[in-house]
Amino acid sequence: MTGIRRAMPVVFTDDPQGSRAFYVDFLGLRVAMEQDGFLMLQSPTVPTTQVILAWAHPTVMDPQVHRLDISTEVADVDAAHADALARGLEIVYPLTDEPWGIRRFFVREPSGTVVNVTTHIADLDGA
Repeated sequence: MTGIRRAMPVVFTDDPQGSRAFYVDFLGLRVAMEQDGFLMLQSPTVPTTQVILAWAHPTVMDPQVHRLDISTEVADVDAAHADALARGLEIVYPLTDEPWGIRRFFVREPSGTVVNVTTHIADLDGA
């Protein structure tokens, strides 16, 4: 398996402002990315420590985020995908190049948890 660069829990919330206040004001995470229905929070001291907040929104850029429990970034998503197939793991979202610059697939682990496995396309292209 290819090396994991980071792993992030995906937290679904019906109260995005309250959840944001909890993670930012109480825990001290900072906003790393913000879009409609999606907020990525990051530790200011350990940047790979992150949490994704997601909520229903009519213009969410990535509606697939609601299918996830965990998001991981790996060094080589193509190798990870080949390994998942070789192991007979259930792929629940195919290997896809997304318009916002990532290549990813979703795999279900034995407990039923859906894991996003992703790499930035620029990293694959050697940029």
